[in-house]
Amino acid sequence: MNIKSIKTDIDYREALKEVESLMTAESNTPEGEKLDILATLMEAYERTHFLLDLPDPVEAIKFEMEQKGLTIKDLEPMIGKSNRVYEVLNRKRSLTLKMIRKLHQELGIPAESLIKQSVETHPV
Repeated sequence: MNIKSIKTDIDYREALKEVESLMTAESNTPEGEKLDILATLMEAYERTHFLLDLPDPVEAIKFEMEQKGLTIKDLEPMIGKSNRVYEVLNRKRSLTLKMIRKLHQELGIPAESLIKQSVETHPV
């Protein structure tokens, strides 16, 4: 088994080609072990080099609403009365720590997204 660390984009692309050729490898075989090791190395490289930007809080909430078929009424236990929910979704009111906790617990929205600075909208 000839495996080297992934330090550059070229190393990453080579590892990706190797992983593609090993995708049908079975577990507990030399090829399967090589696939596991390469996947772990690639994951570590991706974590440091391909940072994903988290959505802002409002976009994260809207996404979850769409995915789960939620209504404004469904968000009331987490945010407050419907007028408060509309204020949050229209970026007129920021989330409180209590709202963030409830949204994270109830909807599974990453706390990192909920505490991120919301994109400001400016009136025209």
